[in-house]
Amino acid sequence: MNRGDVDSGIGTLVKDASLVTPNGVVDKGWIWLRDGVIQAIGAEDEAWPAEANEASRMDAKGGWVLPGFIDVHVHGGAGYDFMDAGPEGIDAIARFHSQNGTTSLLATTLTASREELTAVLDRVATYAAEPMPYAQVAGVHLEGPFISPKWPGAQHPGYIVPPQAQWLDEWVARHPGLIKIQTLAPESEGALDYIERLAAYGIVPSCGHTDATYDQVVAAADRGLRHAVHTFNAMKPLHHREPGTVGAVLTDDRITAEVIADGHHVHAAGLRIVARMKGADKVILVTDAMSAAGMPDGDGYELGGLPVVMMCGVARLKATGNLAGSTLTMIAAFQHMVREVGVSIADASRMASANPAREIGLGGVTGSLQAGLRADVLLLDRALELRRVWTGGKPLSPEAK
Repeated sequence: MNRGDVDSGIGTLVKDASLVTPNGVVDKGWIWLRDGVIQAIGAEDEAWPAEANEASRMDAKGGWVLPGFIDVHVHGGAGYDFMDAGPEGIDAIARFHSQNGTTSLLATTLTASREELTAVLDRVATYAAEPMPYAQVAGVHLEGPFISPKWPGAQHPGYIVPPQAQWLDEWVARHPGLIKIQTLAPESEGALDYIERLAAYGIVPSCGHTDATYDQVVAAADRGLRHAVHTFNAMKPLHHREPGTVGAVLTDDRITAEVIADGHHVHAAGLRIVARMKGADKVILVTDAMSAAGMPDGDGYELGGLPVVMMCGVARLKATGNLAGSTLTMIAAFQHMVREVGVSIADASRMASANPAREIGLGGVTGSLQAGLRADVLLLDRALELRRVWTGGKPLSPEAK
């Protein structure tokens, strides 16, 4: 799709599809997209509106129609990183991920200086103020810099600092509503007050890259913490006498658990534990993708200024071997949860769309198949391969890939 492409005006009617709706799966259903909106959906025995007779027809041949995926934790792709990408780079990131089923995303930062983070907010705000032809950049996820030096993961340790309320106040005043999530270590000095401040601003407080004990995480949840990034990764692990960050995330119903379902960050059994402990409504699939996503293997990549090598599609810090984000796509994460973890298609869809939409305040805009919502829609075949992507009712291309 080019920037000039528009809806034809007559819309698209997809029929003979398995529709994954908030009320369950509708077999042999139909869905009508027009003017950027889901106009109507129905079952085989329900007639579509007369106006839909003018729409172009598409036979799903029994395939699956899902709401577009929403990635709330993605650093880049197609050779670009949100930390330094301009409009062309953000277009490339959004294009790549939309080709893989993502219709909305949060531009995610890394631990860096105050000035660098402010510059990212400025660039993303400018980009999001114009029409966006690919995945919609719905805001920013600040990952760091207020994290634990014990669990930096692939974050640059030289920029780790305690929470700075003044920085937050300046960022919010400069770009109201742009920051949707901020990840920090809840055990750090001043973190509890900072978490309360985030919540007061309508920003989701998230724990990650943290050495917090079970009790410290629960205390943070009492103050407004309600999200955990890449559960199991870069956080204090579960122990039967000190349940740690992981234990609190798994057992506190106030906290939604992100997972990177790529088969490298978390074993399938670990993902199964999260799904069973949290339930389908409290798990969010993310990519944590870096610039190397969609690119060939090699050692010319960086993450937060740290050299990264990618082998067999797995990105690691050159110096330590730590996993450095991922090269995952949302369609691959969805497929992994269904095929390897055993989650139902409806539940995996909820984890990839409805849950993140609810978490960042897009629930009345996108994230589910309902009349009146933005027409961010995916068509998969029966084998769960992606066949078509619509963003705001506009087809990405004649074929999804």
